[in-house]
Amino acid sequence: MSKLIEQLKAHEGFRSKPYKCTADKLTIGYGLNLDAGIDGELAEIILNYQIQKVKSSLDKFSWYASIDSEQRKDVIVNMAFNLGVAGVCKFIKMINAISLHDYHQATTEMLDSKWAKQVGNRAVELAEQMRSGQYK
Repeated sequence: MSKLIEQLKAHEGFRSKPYKCTADKLTIGYGLNLDAGIDGELAEIILNYQIQKVKSSLDKFSWYASIDSEQRKDVIVNMAFNLGVAGVCKFIKMINAISLHDYHQATTEMLDSKWAKQVGNRAVELAEQMRSGQYK
């Protein structure tokens, strides 16, 4: 770790939750000013990090590991990004269908949910991706 990074960490301190700094700006982490917003590059770095964390959590489940294509696995990652891994794990009938490689039934179970009603076209697109094994 560079001396500058060590110094900034010591001076800024780490906060895992947003707080108001001495200049009354909403801040998180090591002095990241949320009031100023973030650029697309940082947003993409954060997105990639979050995706890797979700995938790592899902890799622990045999039903997820058994999915026959990356495109179908991506459906579950997308859902977990939205609902959390614990939220996806509540889709018991979908998970059972996936375990049997019955992707048509998994699609039915996805669409027959409160989540599908809440997210609309996102659910329709993901269900089709689960059914076909292909991106739209």
